[in-house]
Amino acid sequence: MAVDLVSVPSRAAGLVLGYAADQVFGDPRRWHPVSGFGRLARATEKALHSDNRAAGVVFTSVLVGSAVALGGAADRATRSRPWLRTAVTAGATWVVLGGRSLSREARTLDAQLRDGDLAAARVQVTHLVGRDPSRLDANGIARATIESVAENTSDAVVAPLLWGALLGPAGLLGYRAANTLDARVGHRTPRLEKFGWASARFDDLLNLAPARLSALLAVGLGPRPGAAMRAWRRDAHKHPSPNAGPVEASFAGALGVQLGGVNVYDGGTEDRGTLGDGPAPKPEDIGPTARLASRVGLGALAVAALIACGSRESSVQLLRPLPEKVQVAESRSAHSISRRGETPGRLWRRSRLSATL
Repeated sequence: MAVDLVSVPSRAAGLVLGYAADQVFGDPRRWHPVSGFGRLARATEKALHSDNRAAGVVFTSVLVGSAVALGGAADRATRSRPWLRTAVTAGATWVVLGGRSLSREARTLDAQLRDGDLAAARVQVTHLVGRDPSRLDANGIARATIESVAENTSDAVVAPLLWGALLGPAGLLGYRAANTLDARVGHRTPRLEKFGWASARFDDLLNLAPARLSALLAVGLGPRPGAAMRAWRRDAHKHPSPNAGPVEASFAGALGVQLGGVNVYDGGTEDRGTLGDGPAPKPEDIGPTARLASRVGLGALAVAALIACGSRESSVQLLRPLPEKVQVAESRSAHSISRRGETPGRLWRRSRLSATL
């Protein structure tokens, strides 16, 4: 079989390879860089914490800026080596994506609820949400799982791919740093309301475009595009989060269920409004949710690869098989040249000479 070389931008190739690595291997079980960053954030928080927004701005700027600088330095250092640059982008993509882990959590909860093991499911759902699990029945756990899978598909898959396509490793690591800080300090508690303000608002800003891309992909790739678009436009504003609202509403419409409502946390309750027109979700809705999330992730990868292909950067050469017709045409062309006593090199030199005359 004949093959040819095709040039693929190293950033696009790295995103695709990193996505594949996440799907195959999931998160590293030991020495996960994000866990190391979390420990660094904890130590930095202890050193810088003060009950004001200025301290939080410094905290966020130092940690996110360091991650961006690290990614940018790695990208620049490998600029003249496309394959190494691809490997750096792939490694960063694998580290920051969480699609496989999210899918695994959903499958585990699905199995536990189908087996009637409510006690185990109440423990497992705490990996995804901060709600009081003792107040959740099987349907409540199903709703919590579906809402978390929808929101985290945007946060842990679509957003990093989009920022990676735009800025390479700097975008990948910088986004993940900001998202991690929001999860750590972006809470409205007496201790963190002011200090965590900058992390929370910066994460909101970074997720504005990815959340709407996620909602659009759920509309386009879900089984009920009309209902998904209607729920997005009508209900998204009811959610207290400007980014979770569009994603959860579009997933609700696409799945034909109603999400949202009152959630009970250790610190009180929160009314997130109702999203969608269908019945309350049940455990059997978790599987379709995970499949829709997978399609949204693949759609985001396609969009990110297209964006990355438009960037001006070095490319890697990949082998591709030639179609049979092209192979036959090239074979006939080479035979014709050889019959005239020409070699490809001599013909090229003669054409170059003619062009200069």
